Amino acid sequence: MINIMFFNIINRCLNFKIFLDKLKLNLLSNNNKLNKVEYLSGKIQQGVCCSLLLIMGSCANEQTNKQPPNILFCVADDASYAHFGAYGCDWVKTPNFDRVSNEGILFTNAYTPNAKCAPSRSCIITGRNPWQLEAAANHWPYFPDKYKTVCEALRENGYETAFTGKPWGPGKFKEGRELIGTRYDVKGETPTSEIENTDYAGSLNLFLKERNKKKPFFFWYGGWEPHRYYEYGSGIEKGGKQLDMIKQTDIPSYWPDEEKVKTDMLDYAFELEWFDLHLGKMIDLLEKQGLLENTMIVVTSDNGMPFPRVKGNPYEHSTHMPLAIMWKGKIINPRKVNHSLISFIDFAPTFLEAAGIDIATSGMQPISGKSILNILTSEEERNERKVLLQGRERTDVGRPNDWGYPVRSIRKDSLLYLYNFHPERWPGGNPETDFRDTAPGPTKEAVIKSGESSVWWEACLGLRPQEELYNLNQDQECMNNLCNTEAYVGIAAELKEELFQLLKKEGDPRMEGKDDYFDQFPYINDTERGLYDRTILKMNKKR
Repeated sequence: MINIMFFNIINRCLNFKIFLDKLKLNLLSNNNKLNKVEYLSGKIQQGVCCSLLLIMGSCANEQTNKQPPNILFCVADDASYAHFGAYGCDWVKTPNFDRVSNEGILFTNAYTPNAKCAPSRSCIITGRNPWQLEAAANHWPYFPDKYKTVCEALRENGYETAFTGKPWGPGKFKEGRELIGTRYDVKGETPTSEIENTDYAGSLNLFLKERNKKKPFFFWYGGWEPHRYYEYGSGIEKGGKQLDMIKQTDIPSYWPDEEKVKTDMLDYAFELEWFDLHLGKMIDLLEKQGLLENTMIVVTSDNGMPFPRVKGNPYEHSTHMPLAIMWKGKIINPRKVNHSLISFIDFAPTFLEAAGIDIATSGMQPISGKSILNILTSEEERNERKVLLQGRERTDVGRPNDWGYPVRSIRKDSLLYLYNFHPERWPGGNPETDFRDTAPGPTKEAVIKSGESSVWWEACLGLRPQEELYNLNQDQECMNNLCNTEAYVGIAAELKEELFQLLKKEGDPRMEGKDDYFDQFPYINDTERGLYDRTILKMNKKR
């Protein structure tokens, strides 16, 4: 486009010069006028040439400024909002996340619509809420062919796309399709037997060497950490941590305060620090190669930590996500904190807008999220979102017929309202399957051991009422249900009505009375599908 612009400018200048030459010929009979015309002609031609150079320089600068950015999207696997240094945590060390926040923007109100790996990542790559994604609302689904991902849209518009570690998933999709991009998994040494042996930074380095340097890139860093399992005691033995680093206020009231739980938390911390270590190496790589200035770096997690009542659940600790974005030279007033209400469905439209791709012609299904590019590149401090919608379907098996535990929720101001469609079902999976839909590990063992009469067992494993309401200003742990409190009965009814109206607008099948819609889609993990029914069959045989 700019070459054509230059050609037109030069062509006009040449035509103007021809006009001046003709003018001189017409005035040859008058020497005085000729001298004046020659002088004027020379001056005009000089001015035109200078103007041409200025225009060309301006166009070149404009082209540089409009060059599509590279995007480095970094997503930890099961890391909670509160466990990054930038948010005040002192027992998990995350200097590189903190650097991104210090040199960019730290967001305090970012949320995933679903606190489980596959559905959370489905929301990220489509810009749609889980109830708008058919089978992809579930964990371990077959990703529907009809939903083009933002990565595919970027690739069709000139980007190179690649990933290392954990991409979208777990689940399956059409053979030959690349939901994210080309896999780069260089192997390396790890400090424990449970940390994935992928050299994430080494993988990025290999991609940067092999990529087409004339194209912008989108690179997905999907750390497998701090997903379970952990090498028990590694946080202390190999991470140099101590039990007294965990203060009583660091342990949620829904877990027992005991050494086993603290050790489990420190092992989690050690793995999260491994994710952060590779983040730092990646930033250094970009800086050394002169790519940092035009690379948008986004760092977050897919859902809360893999502990009881957190991962897979609809509560504040489950869905509240860390988010820091750095973009050298583009972010206005870096080192700022932003309190806008952000949903993971906002990532896709943000990436498209940054890349100069029109959503309407991207080929993606209609996007529910809103771009936050204005927050990054202007003085604006707020987006338009006033409420946040979230939903849960089948997160893991462990109930009859592989049923899920469907929930819809709305967050408005400081209130979180939840509607549980089947309160008769076990939210963490049936007892017969050892509560399979509850994150495993030493903390879960401690909760089960505490017994059904304990507050920990009840909070993490027990049945729940149909409606829940929490004031997050006073109750971040979501332990004090206000639905039956006289002062909040009317408020709960209003929030339910608003929630259901918004869900109807977004085409949620549950608002149409399709109760089994999401359960009809098969659980793709063959070894676990039908777990409850097989467990009951074995129990009956033993009898």
